[in-house]
Amino acid sequence: MNVTITPSAEKFIRRMIRFNGGEGFGFRLMVTAGGCSGLASEFTVEAAPLPGDSVVESSGVKLFLPAESRLLLDGITIDFTDALMSSGLTFIDPKKASCACSSASPGVATADVAGVGHNH
Repeated sequence: MNVTITPSAEKFIRRMIRFNGGEGFGFRLMVTAGGCSGLASEFTVEAAPLPGDSVVESSGVKLFLPAESRLLLDGITIDFTDALMSSGLTFIDPKKASCACSSASPGVATADVAGVGHNH
């Protein structure tokens, strides 16, 4: 699987793990097809991967990815954007053309962090 995590996304994921879990926990990222830019996502902080999840490590950060997420994230760059009006993970897909939505950037989907959840 080929997924890139930018330093800002890695910092955000580390922060979520530290505040919602702790040492040894991982970031479970569930990505589904949908939305104007092609991806919608939810995430939780988990002590261990769920059955069927794969563990992808990047610079010591553990991502727990269900099968559908792995398929959709292949070739994607995960970034974190912190803007005045919204903050969240951003998925940049170089294979996608721009969509017709006026609020979307070409090949970019976002996940708002307002609904951050965690399970222990």
